[in-house]
Amino acid sequence: MVVIFHLFEAFSGGDHSKQIINHGYLAVDFFFLLSGFVIGYAYNDRWQKMSLKDFFKRRLIRLHPMIIMGMIIGAIGFYFSASPVLFPQLSQIPFWKVLLTMLIGFTLIPLPTSMDIRGWGEMHPLNGPAWSLFFEYIGNILYAVFIRKISTTFLSILVFLSAFALIQLAVTSPNGDLIGGWSMETAQLRIGLTRLLFPFLAGLLLSRVAKPRHINHAFLICAGLIILALSFPRVGGTQNLWVNGVYDSLSIIILFPLIVYIGASGDITTEWTLKLCRFFGNISYPIYIIHYPFIYIFTAWVIDNHISLQEGWWMGLVVLLSSILVAWTCLKLYDIPVRKWLTKRWVK
Repeated sequence: MVVIFHLFEAFSGGDHSKQIINHGYLAVDFFFLLSGFVIGYAYNDRWQKMSLKDFFKRRLIRLHPMIIMGMIIGAIGFYFSASPVLFPQLSQIPFWKVLLTMLIGFTLIPLPTSMDIRGWGEMHPLNGPAWSLFFEYIGNILYAVFIRKISTTFLSILVFLSAFALIQLAVTSPNGDLIGGWSMETAQLRIGLTRLLFPFLAGLLLSRVAKPRHINHAFLICAGLIILALSFPRVGGTQNLWVNGVYDSLSIIILFPLIVYIGASGDITTEWTLKLCRFFGNISYPIYIIHYPFIYIFTAWVIDNHISLQEGWWMGLVVLLSSILVAWTCLKLYDIPVRKWLTKRWVK
């Protein structure tokens, strides 16, 4: 859904109302909520036998190899995305700057706008979506250092306050949505932190208080709700932008926790279902972190050649399938072996 959202975005001309998978950007907020739930579920009961150092090692091993791979793919594709309309300066960027940007990207340290070599203001101009992993790391640090130690009551208060901040941001946004967070500009950093805090904290709270029950067909229900939520058309129009902000807020605050709860209440009953869930689970992070360099190239092709959706849908399909193939190849030949090696070397 995220890849398809970004593919359709190339044909929208920057007009949010024309975007077909209109609320695909909310996948980031769902990711933060799911991450909070999974981290709480996996680690809340392990701290008597695990140090802060051990926790951070485990999270780095889980996330960082593919961050590095995403930056490498972004550097390889950088000059291929040069565009006289979209990225006119790319062909003039010296190789050493691309290499430096890639090496800094390996650390996930965000770049200031003065070092943006692409011109979109991204903190990671070789691989834009890495901004959400930067905030994911912030969430992990907050959890390990502070949040895991507080009471459920105090965590509930934080969830309530962060929900209020999320609603306020969404309904007062100039565009009536929560899009943003990928730049080191002050306003963008506020968006990123606000988008992180409620869903991540809510996921942690859910991991503490939820009592999953048995729900039949949980996978299909969750998949259907996610597709519906992300595909839902823009609401409110240009005269009532705040209405779309309300939709964003309600999706994150009510619908997404419900989806996670339903998912936690499901059972895998057949071998086919097990294979399907494993495939989606395994591919989800790799495809997210490697697909956007292909989107840069695809978007430049669409803009430069004035390609319509009717003319370019087949190339979009090629990009989608290629992203899946590259993600799966990286997972099998790089990510899993590297994580196994690091786990054996670092984790007791």
